Amino acid sequence: MDNYEEATQQSDSVPPPGEVTAHVFTEPSPPVQIKVDQVSSESLSLCWETPAGEVESYIVTCCSEGKIVQDLTTDTNSVTFSSLRPGILYSLQVSAQLKNGRRSKPAVTSSRTKTHMESLLEDLGLVQHYKEKISLSKILEINEKTITDEPAKCNSDLPWCFLKKLMLVNVTARNVKCTSGNDSAIDALSGNIEFDLDSLINSPNSGDMLNPLDVITALFLCSDGFVQQEMALKMSMCQFSVPLLLPNCDKEQCTLMLWALRDIVKKYRPQSLTESKGFIENRIVLSDLPMISFVRLGECSLSKSEILNKLLSNSQQYHDTFVHHDMDCGDSPRRISNGLVEMTWYLPCGNKNMDLFSEPVAVTNLRGDIASFETQYSFLCQTSTAVFVFFDNLDPECKLLTNQHHNAQIFLVGNHESKQFSLDALRKIVTKLGLNKNVILKTKQMNNAEFVKNIRKTVRDVVETSKKKMRIEQMADIAHELGILVDEDSQECQTAKKNAHTITAKIQDTLEYKEAELCRQGQIWKDLTCLDKEEFRLKHIGSKNIGEYKSNLQVQKKKLWEKQNSYEMSNAMTCFISAISSSEIERSYFLKWMRINLDDLSREKLSDLREQYKKKCESSKNKEEIKDIERKLSNSSLGIENFFREMGQIYEASVSLPVTDLSRLQFQHLPKLCAQLLLDGFPLELVDGDASNIPLRWVRDVLSELNALVSPKSKILVVTVLGVQSTGKSTLLNTMFGVQFAVSSGRCTRGAFMLLIRVNEDVKNILNCDFMVIIDTEGLKSPELAKLDDSHEHDNELATLVVGLSDITIINIAMENSTEMKDILQIVVHAFLRMKEVGKKPKCHFVHQNVSDVSAHEKNLRDRKLLLQQLNEMTQAAAKMEKKEKNKNFTDVMEYSPDTGNVYIPGLWNGNPPMAPVNAGYSEAVYELKKNIIQMLGNCNSSNNIFEFTEWMTSLWNAVKHENFIFSFRNSLVADAYMRLCTEFNKWEWEFREDMYTWVTNSETKISNFGTYADKSKMPDMTELLESLKGEACTKLSEWETKLLENLTQYFKQTEGHVHLVEGHKEDFANSSKSLRREIECSVLNQLKAAADIREGMIKLDSIKENHTKELEERVCALIEECRKKKVNMTDTELDQEFDKMWTKTVKELSFSKQKVTNVFNSVSYYLRANLSHKGSGACQILSKKSLKNCGLVAFEYTPKMIDCVKEFLKIKSHRIAVQKMADSIIAACKVFMTQKMERKTNYHDTYIQEILHMIDERLQQNQDLIADIEFEYSILLDLLIKNDFENYLSYISSYEDYVKKWILSQIKTHFSDTSTAFELEDRRIQSRINSINKAINKAIKGKSGNLKMFVSDICKELGDELVISQDALGAFMILNKANQEQFAIWLTKSVKEMAQQLRDTFKQTNIEKKLKKLHVKPQNELFTKLFGCGKQCPFCKAPCEAGGKEHTEHWTSLHRPDGLGCYKWDDTKKLGTDICSSLVISDILFRCSATNGKWHPYKTYKEIFPDWRIAPDISLEASDYWKYVMAKYNDKFAKAYNAKPADLPKMWKDIEPKQAEDSLNVSFNVKK
Repeated sequence: MDNYEEATQQSDSVPPPGEVTAHVFTEPSPPVQIKVDQVSSESLSLCWETPAGEVESYIVTCCSEGKIVQDLTTDTNSVTFSSLRPGILYSLQVSAQLKNGRRSKPAVTSSRTKTHMESLLEDLGLVQHYKEKISLSKILEINEKTITDEPAKCNSDLPWCFLKKLMLVNVTARNVKCTSGNDSAIDALSGNIEFDLDSLINSPNSGDMLNPLDVITALFLCSDGFVQQEMALKMSMCQFSVPLLLPNCDKEQCTLMLWALRDIVKKYRPQSLTESKGFIENRIVLSDLPMISFVRLGECSLSKSEILNKLLSNSQQYHDTFVHHDMDCGDSPRRISNGLVEMTWYLPCGNKNMDLFSEPVAVTNLRGDIASFETQYSFLCQTSTAVFVFFDNLDPECKLLTNQHHNAQIFLVGNHESKQFSLDALRKIVTKLGLNKNVILKTKQMNNAEFVKNIRKTVRDVVETSKKKMRIEQMADIAHELGILVDEDSQECQTAKKNAHTITAKIQDTLEYKEAELCRQGQIWKDLTCLDKEEFRLKHIGSKNIGEYKSNLQVQKKKLWEKQNSYEMSNAMTCFISAISSSEIERSYFLKWMRINLDDLSREKLSDLREQYKKKCESSKNKEEIKDIERKLSNSSLGIENFFREMGQIYEASVSLPVTDLSRLQFQHLPKLCAQLLLDGFPLELVDGDASNIPLRWVRDVLSELNALVSPKSKILVVTVLGVQSTGKSTLLNTMFGVQFAVSSGRCTRGAFMLLIRVNEDVKNILNCDFMVIIDTEGLKSPELAKLDDSHEHDNELATLVVGLSDITIINIAMENSTEMKDILQIVVHAFLRMKEVGKKPKCHFVHQNVSDVSAHEKNLRDRKLLLQQLNEMTQAAAKMEKKEKNKNFTDVMEYSPDTGNVYIPGLWNGNPPMAPVNAGYSEAVYELKKNIIQMLGNCNSSNNIFEFTEWMTSLWNAVKHENFIFSFRNSLVADAYMRLCTEFNKWEWEFREDMYTWVTNSETKISNFGTYADKSKMPDMTELLESLKGEACTKLSEWETKLLENLTQYFKQTEGHVHLVEGHKEDFANSSKSLRREIECSVLNQLKAAADIREGMIKLDSIKENHTKELEERVCALIEECRKKKVNMTDTELDQEFDKMWTKTVKELSFSKQKVTNVFNSVSYYLRANLSHKGSGACQILSKKSLKNCGLVAFEYTPKMIDCVKEFLKIKSHRIAVQKMADSIIAACKVFMTQKMERKTNYHDTYIQEILHMIDERLQQNQDLIADIEFEYSILLDLLIKNDFENYLSYISSYEDYVKKWILSQIKTHFSDTSTAFELEDRRIQSRINSINKAINKAIKGKSGNLKMFVSDICKELGDELVISQDALGAFMILNKANQEQFAIWLTKSVKEMAQQLRDTFKQTNIEKKLKKLHVKPQNELFTKLFGCGKQCPFCKAPCEAGGKEHTEHWTSLHRPDGLGCYKWDDTKKLGTDICSSLVISDILFRCSATNGKWHPYKTYKEIFPDWRIAPDISLEASDYWKYVMAKYNDKFAKAYNAKPADLPKMWKDIEPKQAEDSLNVSFNVKK
């Protein structure tokens, strides 16, 4: 559109005379879509769209408070204003200048520049964290950056890189900077061929980089109080200065960082304690120290921070405590950190030659000009002993120096070499303030070292002469007066402080306080621990009855729980539980205050006790006094764990009460409270270090609540550290993962603590877990415990538990020489061996601390070989002790490589503490270890969810409480994994059997049809067909065996289902696969041979029948022809007479050969002799004296040998009854076998006797009863409990096989009693066969056979593999060879349909019993065989083995019985026994039997007699409640049945209810309900 419109009456360009032309101008359009697209603290960028018309340029104006700040003209559509002030609202106007000189109205917008704070936070990517503060859990979580070394590529990476290094206590943490800008420019310069001096001069500097102080300040502003505290602590360890006053430049406000500094504890030795070798250890905020402050007035040419670094460092140990100009990015302009007051401390070590100051001193450094930060300066003047003011030029009228009301001495520090320096101005100030001696100048004649020396001397004089000392805690009052905020003033912090003080203020004597306020965890808890372990170990049982003894132990435990419940809740615990029930932030503050207060108390008490101990050792000869102090030293520690321990004991005692008891209900919320704390990052005590026990119910319920709080099935991986006491284990974990395990002096870790670290989403798939669990343990070989007799046992228990819980175990060794490790390694090897034997093979890393030489790894090659040699030796020794000699090498029991499994870490400190920073080499080595461990965890395929971890922990601890761990370990995860393996194997086995059964049936059909119309084999004789089928069978069997083994291999490759826990059973199941193949092969070949022999006999019979039939047919045809030739019609009677006459004559003329009678006795005798030939001449002699015809006429009765008679006389429990029972069982099985063969109505075959002999051999080899699989056994026992019938129990125990087969049969009948279920199965089978027949008929019709005979033959061949077709049935209509085929097919199809319906009707009318009777294969026998295991029984209680497969090498059962149920009775009293072998094997009781040749043998070492049995002790006293209930209920009846007197039952057995019996069954068989 043009900028004006023309109105005219003519179109001529030149108007005619008298006419007027009018020009009407429209308003020019302003720019549109104006917007601000980039805003920083000092610049704004604008852009807009071009308006209509011809624009020549744009006038852009920036105004503030009505005044024009900048006015720019541009011909582009954007402009940037720079050099603006931060945080100011600017009005922005844009006008369009047209080519005709006209100007549009301005388009107006406004924008505020960012403050320095906002700009920096945006650069650092911390904007959201300014309000939502960074938490510790955010910093500690395992994420992608944790496991990568990628440098910072942009400014937003800097905070996280700094935090990552700081959490690892890396002294290079402040050196983080972006690599993308400077490094690429420098690389470009170095790549130039020609040397360009200009480029070198103009090379990039750090002006565009961020100052480390800005990053640190921003992080403190964006973090919560706990992160600030952790940062300050780590910075202090690195000897970095820490914030005392933290500025917020946006609010022009600063904060005293009292809370942030409260966790810093320092240890030092002033000159006054040099001779006594004493030391002072105190929290830094509570230490009375002189404070020397350093500030700057105006510009200063001296680097104050660098001078301070030199001031605090001796010549041998320089360290950059304060960031200064010459550090990485130290010369970058500070954007938000001006006004920051940093603090550090100089602490003496007690060596005059090394200490710069004889007494401790605090040093502060104010960043920026005091003229801009008067509040901070005023604060320092009121709190400091002296203030050193650095300057170049002083104003004589400077009010800052003259008007301050303060007590601090002022020292002026100037640079005489500076151009701005004025001696006159200095003279006036000095005179005015009276500072004649308080001036330090750097002159031309003085170098830096001399200058620093002068300042140091001045500071030393001030420290030694001044009495002004102040705690940081006291500075809060001054801060409040000056309007400075204090970080501890938040309501949550103050409330938490008050609550914590309420509890800790009452603590005077630690031991007395524990007894009064924390009474449940003292001697009572230790007594409960002793009873608990005695229940498992039975060390003091003597000759008492085990059941009664265990019951008494349980009664004692109940009394102790009652005593615990009788205590009123103490005020301390009431306050504690109330405080941790508050909001998350207040709870966190409370726990921190508690920890701080308790640490301070313990430190104070320990210091006093150490002093007393020292004096007593020097003067007293009374050893009892010294021992008393030693005891106090050992027990004086009081930490937050004691309060949680008390909580645990309150809860454990409460759950012993009835479920509805109010006292129990009011504590049900405690586990959830603790679970939430665990999720928040607080440690949970797993093992109580004082009592050496786990409060199992408490820990289980806490972890159960934790499982409910996190997402379902959250996976965890566990890392544990083990090592000698005080070798830096907790420090190693704290450094590696940034966690906060206690490392205070005198507070060595006791027991074991677990801590949860969250895994970020970005690495969950890599690690295959949601959380990492870190377990810190007390030191092995503790001097305190070494005096106890069971210290070695205690160490073994702890090591076994934590190694068993871990996926990776770090073995921490604080020495380079491997020969000094033997004690700890022996304990560790035992633990690893035990884990391997129970199915877990953890990984391990040996960490050698205090090895700083770079060549340590290479130099220690020989040491590593020696270490491996020692580990192998100790493995062999441990294996011998654990009775597992097959483990020869350390690598047999765990994954370990001498080259990659050893890490060398330098010492923690770089120099002499207390002024030494953490060694950078230590941090880097720990970081490398952390990466290795996370990588190893990523390769673990054994992650558990929290529930599984809990189950595993419970099983481990229960096994640890037994003396013999390996044979005591029982775990539901292992049981579940084993059950799954058995289920899978059973499924494969069933598929194998089913497939082979189908194949054998079809093969038998082929054999039965051989030589008939249905024969498709085209084999010339039966021998060839049989060999062909045998070959086919062997091929098929081999394929199945290979498939089973492949299935097994694939099964163990999967990562789910904890298959690694049952890796040790792999070989057993592989052997079972091979055994199964052999068993089926034997059966298949026997069946084929029997079928072939029977068919050959039938062929001979068929041949005779065929010849005779042919002869009869010819005579009948001749008779018909003869009758036809007669011209007289014969009556039916006459025809019948003629036929009978011809038939009689023909039959007489036909010759019949009599069937040869088989002498079964001779056949049986032959095979029996062959079978007994390898069993010695004695067996053959017995057989030669017997006539088989005379055997079996009377019932078999076992006659004992002389040795058995002697044993009976000696009253040793004889195996006579067992032998008789076994014989009866074999005879019954043989009778069943023969009955089945007779019912099939086939002729006798030699394979039958071979099968019988094979069955007898198997049973003799087993020499015991039969057994069902685990689930099956559980079902039977549960059914027995529900029916609750004594006769059933007696039958089950006395005649297991007979009872089980009857039970299976009854289950089958029950299942099929519903006719629809049976009919569905039958109908499916009938329809399948009918379909096959119809298909064969249709195919024969299409084949267009020449005659009816060929037609029928075609049908028979098609059905030859499925049906055995009787030749007799075919012969009847083969005479009708010329009949119509189509008509025949129609009638045949109709007949088949009618037959099917008749079969259905017959089946419907026949009951299940009759159907089962007519089956050749008895389902109950097949099912029993399917569930048939190895057949072994417990040598003591006769409970059946439940191990899967038949070829396992170790037998076990889930539920043992009281021996009285197995007819065991005491010789003297004749009373039934009540001992259960799962208790006997942990007692000192002896046994004797035929296997021991009548000699007494300890139950504890039963494996020496029965090496292939593993009898695991009960996992709890209630585990065997099932059989206790049965025996208690039917005690009298069992006694009567066994001709004995009733047992003396423990009282507690009589109180067991059916529900408890069922619960024990569920626990024993690992059934979750």
